[in-house]
Amino acid sequence: MVFKITFLGTGTSTGIPLIGCTCRVCNSSNTKDKRLRSSVLVEVFKENEAPAGILIDAGPDFRQQMLTYGITSLDGILLTHEHRDHIAGLDDVRAFNFLSQKPVSVYAEQRVLNAVQKEFEYAFTGFHFPGLPRMVLHSINLDPFSINGIRIIPVRAMHGFLPILGFRTGPFGYLTDVKDIEEKELDKFRGVEVFVVSTVQKTPHRTHLSLSQAVDIAKRVGASRTYLTHLSHCLDPHKELVGILPEGILPAYDGLVIELPFTDI
Repeated sequence: MVFKITFLGTGTSTGIPLIGCTCRVCNSSNTKDKRLRSSVLVEVFKENEAPAGILIDAGPDFRQQMLTYGITSLDGILLTHEHRDHIAGLDDVRAFNFLSQKPVSVYAEQRVLNAVQKEFEYAFTGFHFPGLPRMVLHSINLDPFSINGIRIIPVRAMHGFLPILGFRTGPFGYLTDVKDIEEKELDKFRGVEVFVVSTVQKTPHRTHLSLSQAVDIAKRVGASRTYLTHLSHCLDPHKELVGILPEGILPAYDGLVIELPFTDI
C-alpha cells in the first residue's frame, strides 16, 4: 500500500516565468525553475483495490497539468480557498465528466463553494446542457472526512485575513498560502513523513510566509522531509535555494514525485 504524491505545480499566482519579466529566475534554463500554479495530486494504492486520486486545488493550469501527467480520473478535488489561482481551472472538469459519465466531487468550506457557484454560475443553473462542467459540491468544516476510504483531516490557517484550509492525509501534510496558524492546528501535522508548506519571498509579506518563517514552521512540524511550494520569482533560483536551506527542507518543483508507505490516521 503506497501513497504517491505528484507536484503538478509549485508556483505562486503568477507562475514562473512571470509574463514580461527578465529576472534571472524567469530567464533560468533550469526546468525546475519553470513553475505552474500550485496543485498536488495524492494517489493511494491499496492492495486489490483501484487507486484513489485526490487533487488539491484546480488553478488556471489545471488542464495543462492533467494532460502533462496523464491524469484521467479523480475521486475528488479539495480546495484550500477561493482565490482564482486555486479554482480557475474547474471549468475543465468537464473532461472528467465525459470520461466517467458522472459529476466530479469538490470539497471545500461553504464560503468557498459559494464563490465557486458564483464564478461558474452557468454550471449550476439546473439545466444540464451537453458540455457544461458537472460538479457535486460537498461542504466541509474542520471535522475529518473520507474520500473513497481515504481519511482527510482539514487544518485551519490564515491567509492574511482570509481563513483557509490545509489538509493532512496519512503520512502527508499540505499547507499553502498560509501566513498564520495556531499551534493546536499545527499539531494536526505532527507525525507526518512529508510536509509541504508555502513561501513566496525572503522578506516579510502581508499574506504569505517569508522563507525564514516557512523554515520555522517546517522545523516545528518536524517531518522527515519538508518541501516548499507556491514559490515566486522573488526567491533564488532552484539550485541556489537547495544550497541555502537546512537539511531535510527542499524546494519542490513541477513533476516531483514522492512515494510513501501507506499509513492511516
